[in-house]
Parts: sequence; structure tokens; C-alpha cells
Amino acid sequence: MHRLLLALIIGSQALAHPVPDSTQWLTYAGGEGPGKGRHIVLIAADQEYRSEQSMPMMAKILSTHHGFDCTVLFGVNEKGEVDPTMPVYPEKGKESEFKSHHIPGLEHLASADLVIFFTRLLTLPKSENEMIVKYIDSGKPFIALRTANHGFRGPLPYKINGKQVNWGTEVLGGAFMGHHGRWHADSTRGILVEEQKNHPILAGVTDIWGNSDVYRTYKEGTSLPGDCTALVWGQPLMGRQHDDPANTKLEPLPVAWFKTWKTSAGESARVFHSTMGSGTDLECADLRRLIINAAYWCMELESTIQATSRVDIVGTYKPLESGFNYTELGVMPTAVSAYR
Repeated sequence: MHRLLLALIIGSQALAHPVPDSTQWLTYAGGEGPGKGRHIVLIAADQEYRSEQSMPMMAKILSTHHGFDCTVLFGVNEKGEVDPTMPVYPEKGKESEFKSHHIPGLEHLASADLVIFFTRLLTLPKSENEMIVKYIDSGKPFIALRTANHGFRGPLPYKINGKQVNWGTEVLGGAFMGHHGRWHADSTRGILVEEQKNHPILAGVTDIWGNSDVYRTYKEGTSLPGDCTALVWGQPLMGRQHDDPANTKLEPLPVAWFKTWKTSAGESARVFHSTMGSGTDLECADLRRLIINAAYWCMELESTIQATSRVDIVGTYKPLESGFNYTELGVMPTAVSAYR
């Protein structure tokens, strides 16, 4: 009897989510699937593209359909509310009143097997930046979506051999250099790179479209860094509908690629970056599949990727439109629990 009880206790501990429940973040226990026993942390802390809605949605898919334990961390205000309306720059003449951002739960990066970053121009306390850098330099993999390539307002406290590391251009392979086309007016058709069509990240991916515009991440006349492999090119369209014609005056630019990051200890971390990923972009099933496949690849689980695996939304998902006109869009500080 005692042995049976002990076995049940040990079994329940083995299946327990690695992060305790809290009002400051969301946890989703993994069901059955190839991801069982792996932990993904998703960070939602941008002000424009509704990551506070999309990251819980992605966590539900990854946990319910694929078995991953997931934790969603949020950027919050002084009241502990998820607050996409917090300024990223101090008001001129009122610099002393500027409030830094805060992401509760970053200590749980220590138990993560993968981190998905969706941040934008954050000013975080030193201790929080240091926890992020510790993960980035751990050799474990990470994914960056949309504004994450300019995810931090200042440089992270990260140096290798005495040289400051640039998060966007060096770690991810590209930083935001401008909107390639019309901001909030164009949309993007994804074109798979012919030579990479058999790559596991592209398994089952055929039709990528999102109503956000293409980002430029390198200077005109140059290309992605040599350590990056493009998977998807983004063709700007002449409007914000799936079947709008291409803007032939604008060349396609890469919107999804992978690379490895060499840490200070010489370890190699798998990295995937997509400059697509707004809340409304992620209504596209094939974009969700691309990112979910990338999660598997990042954790070296590519042998378990299935082109027909489920990427359908769990429950309802009605993201608000992108933008900064918060009152009109209905964006306001909200309790973490509202995003479950």
C-alpha cells in the first residue's frame, strides 16, 4: 500500500507543471503528444501587435495538441495588470517620471526548454535583463516574433570576449530597419524558399498570409547574414486582403529564417525568427504551423514533426487590431486572468 502511494506521488510530481500557479502569469499543462515533458515559456510584452492575446492562444495549441507544458509571461504595470499602453520612451521634459517595464516570472526561464520572445522596446530592471541574458547565453533555443527584433530599448547586458552583443543584428540575424511598404496598409504573402521546401519547419506549410506589412531587416543592396537560412520570403501586397495583388514595385524580403547562436561558452543554440506574427497574422493556420514546427526544430524534435498535426485554435480567438490608438481599438490595462 505504501509503495503504491509513493508511486502515485512520484508519478504526479513527474507530471506536474514546472511553474507554480500565480495571478501574475498563465500556465497550461501539456496533454499527450511529442512535447510531453518539455517546457515552453512565451513572453508577451509588446504595445502594438496584441501579443497579450496571441501568446496565450499559441500556448493552448502547444499544450493541448502537442503536449508541451507552457507558461505565458506578460509585461505589466505597477498594479500588476497586463498593460500594452505603457510608453516606451519618456515624454520630453518628464524623463524622471518614466516608468520602466516589468515582466513577472522571468526566473522561470531557468526551467524552459524553449523561449518564444514577443517583446518591443522594453526598458526592464537590470535583474530582469540579466535573467533574459542568462537564458540567451545558455545554449538553449529560442524563437523571436515580429517586434522582438527590436525587443529592448537599450543594449542588453551581454558581452562576449569584452564585445557588446547586439540582440537584433547578431543574435537574431536582423533588426527592424523600417517598414518595407505602407505601415498598416499593406499585407504580406509568404513565398516558400524553393531550396528549403523539404525543411522540417516547412512541413505542411503551403499558404502563409498576414495583414501586417513586411519589415526590412538589412540595408538595401545587401542580404541576410551568412549564418541565416531564409525559409519564407514576404511579398508586399497592395492591400490588406488575402487575394490582393502584389506590389510589384517592392521586392520580396525574408520574413522567416533560422540560424544558430554561439554562446560565450561556445555552445550552439538553435534560433528561429519570423518578422510576421501580429495577432491577426496568427489567424492564419499555416503561419501558426510554421511557428509550431519551428518550436519542434529548435528543441531538436524535428523527427516528430507531422505535416498534418493539429494547429487549430483551442476555444475562441478574436484578436484586436494592431495599432497604438488604444481607446479606439479597445486596448486597456487588464488583469492577467482575463487572457486565459
